Amino acid sequence: MSRLDRIDLELLGALAEDHRATVVALSDRLGLSRNTVQARMARLDKAGAFLSYQRALSSRALGFPIEAYISVMVRQHELPRIREHLALVPEVLQAHGLSGAVDLLVRVACRDTQHLFDTDARILAIDGVERTETSLVMDEVIPYRVTPLMDLARPER
Repeated sequence: MSRLDRIDLELLGALAEDHRATVVALSDRLGLSRNTVQARMARLDKAGAFLSYQRALSSRALGFPIEAYISVMVRQHELPRIREHLALVPEVLQAHGLSGAVDLLVRVACRDTQHLFDTDARILAIDGVERTETSLVMDEVIPYRVTPLMDLARPER
């Protein structure tokens, strides 16, 4: 993605404050034409500036109040197939490949601790998974955010 200009950052900032803002509201707030806002939004979307809208949905509201991170150690050469199997586990919210002792960090949501135990067992049963270690999420200390990065990204810095 090319470098964001001041208007892109203002538009993204306005969306970060109110992700439900309409194009009309954004154009009024930023003093831009509706067509300019729509064109910039389309360009930003095409460039990958927006993540999945699913990130804004609460697993707790869906009846899955338990979240955990499962550290997964795998046989490296089997990682592509393991990734495919992990994607089939509906409780898996997200997974990241890591460097270091842990190969994958998998975020899951479950109904209760037994459901978490069963979900961990299903992940461990995937051929090529050698070991797992589960850490229960106790609290979200800092929610997902990018607005501080937007300040660092401003061209005048």
